[in-house]
Amino acid sequence: MATKVYIVFYSMYGHVERLAEEIQKGAASVEGVEAKLWQVPETLPDEVLKKMDAPPKSNIPIITPNELSEGDGFVFGFPTRFGMMAAQFKAFMDATGGLWRTQQLAGKPAGIFYSTGSQGGGQETTPLTAITQLVHHGMLFVPIGYTFGTGMFEMEQVKGGSPYGAGTFAGDGSRQPSELELAQAFHQGKYLATITKKLKGAA
Repeated sequence: MATKVYIVFYSMYGHVERLAEEIQKGAASVEGVEAKLWQVPETLPDEVLKKMDAPPKSNIPIITPNELSEGDGFVFGFPTRFGMMAAQFKAFMDATGGLWRTQQLAGKPAGIFYSTGSQGGGQETTPLTAITQLVHHGMLFVPIGYTFGTGMFEMEQVKGGSPYGAGTFAGDGSRQPSELELAQAFHQGKYLATITKKLKGAA
C-alpha cells in the first residue's frame, strides 16, 4: 500500500501554492509515495477577496478535517500574518478537535512551509509558532534542518526558508519563488516523504 503524503495549504496570491506544487513533486519522487495537494477552505467572502485583488482559487480540492486522518505524513503551508500563520489555516486547524479527541494524527510526521512579505516578516516565527498545532495533536515535527546543504548558506541572493522548512518572499506580491526556493521546496517534499515511508514501514 502506498505511503500517503498530504500537502495541505492556504494561499491567497499563489506564492504558497507554487511552493506546494514543488513539495508535491519532491514527495512523489520517492518510490511508493502518493503525494496529494489539498487546499483548506477560504474564510473571507468573495467581495473582500476582490477588494484585496486576490486571484481566483485554483481547482485543487478542498480538504475537510476528517480527511486528514487518511494521510500518513503531512506538509502544511500558509502565508504569514504578523509573524504567524494566516487565520484561514488556523481556522482549519481549530476544526480538527474531533481528530484530537481520538488522537488520529498522533505519531504522524509533519513539516511546515510558508511565505512572508519581507525578510523580517516571520520566516522563523511563523513555523515556530505553528509547531503548537502539531504538538497538541501529538504529531512529529520534521524540520529540514540543514539537509538542503549549500543552499541553506546562500548569501548572494534573497532566499526564503530556514531550518524549519521551505519558504519564499512575496514582497509586494509581484515577486515569485526563485529557482533556489523551489529547489528547497522539492527537497523538503522528498525529505518528508522519505521519513514518512520509513516510519510507516517500521509500524
